[in-house]
Amino acid sequence: MDLFSRSWTALRTAVAELPDEDFAQPSGCAGWLVRDLVCHLVIDAQDVLITLVTPAHTEPTRDAVTYWNVSGAPPTGDDPLDALIVRLAAAYQQPGLLKFHLDDVGAAAGRAAGLADPGLWVGTRDEVLTAGDYLSAYVLEWTLHHLDLVAHLPAVPGPPAEGLARSREMLEEIAGASFPASFSDEDALLVGTGRRVPTATEKARLGELAARLPLVLG
Repeated sequence: MDLFSRSWTALRTAVAELPDEDFAQPSGCAGWLVRDLVCHLVIDAQDVLITLVTPAHTEPTRDAVTYWNVSGAPPTGDDPLDALIVRLAAAYQQPGLLKFHLDDVGAAAGRAAGLADPGLWVGTRDEVLTAGDYLSAYVLEWTLHHLDLVAHLPAVPGPPAEGLARSREMLEEIAGASFPASFSDEDALLVGTGRRVPTATEKARLGELAARLPLVLG
């Protein structure tokens, strides 16, 4: 729960401190500008709020790792929700309005997470998790999107080291294999999720795992 808070606070702080012109820069999400990514974070915050007040009455079917649906096909931008987010982000027009909405809804999501009982069963996407596992899964979500945010903004602080380390652990559990020790946590996440193509040296070090990448999480 604490790592969720630290990861989410760091990401929201990074967005809050962006100059307006950075919202028109590309993000690490293919086809999305920074403003599109920030709009997606607003939707994510809403999802957290909705899930934490959606109690379930059957035993959990997923945990923080199995929460994710994994495919090998990167998004094309044709998904209706992805297209909607781009149009919605453009409708804000002024970055300050988008910052305000993320701060408003994002702070509420953070407070709700802090108040949640980790053992509470909650429902989302037709699955059941404990609130603790659900929020742990979102450490990976926040960390990956923080990397997306700073992909073309080198002056912006990246995600917390502890969030990177935990996210790498979760991705390795999803993969059923460990990334080479020579990979930094950031490189493991970027290469593992297809956000960056591995170099020839990295591909050789990945061995058999290379053929199973990228792990596209949804």
